[in-house]
Amino acid sequence: MLRNTAPKAKAGTTARARSLRRKMTLPEVLLWRELRKRPLGLKFRRQSASGPYILDFYCSDARLIVEIDGEAHSDSDRAERDVERDRYFGARDIATLRIPAADVLRNVGDVVQAVVDAARARLPLHHPAAPGGPPPRGELGED
Repeated sequence: MLRNTAPKAKAGTTARARSLRRKMTLPEVLLWRELRKRPLGLKFRRQSASGPYILDFYCSDARLIVEIDGEAHSDSDRAERDVERDRYFGARDIATLRIPAADVLRNVGDVVQAVVDAARARLPLHHPAAPGGPPPRGELGED
């Protein structure tokens, strides 16, 4: 597992995230039921506080946010806030995958496959050495 590099939660967002975990929407519950099984070994967190925001689902290893967008996200004011939020995380090399809630209700299996594919595409090719781990082979005097 890679080190979590998401921005630290701002004051108050952690308590709000805990509250939202108890009030998840039906599409969020259906998707969480599948993501908590760790498909392809990927660990997801739900209603995770990061910076001034609360993320529906977050995979730290893939640096991927999964947002379930309901009817409220079609409002122009909300869409502008979503763009600003995506820009905030994009500047930190964290991608956002937005999925309409209707798609989750229609076929959660296809949505899970899309999430896993997006996460797999963002995984690093190798894990960096642990701090204090062994030096690279070239520094050991081996050929």
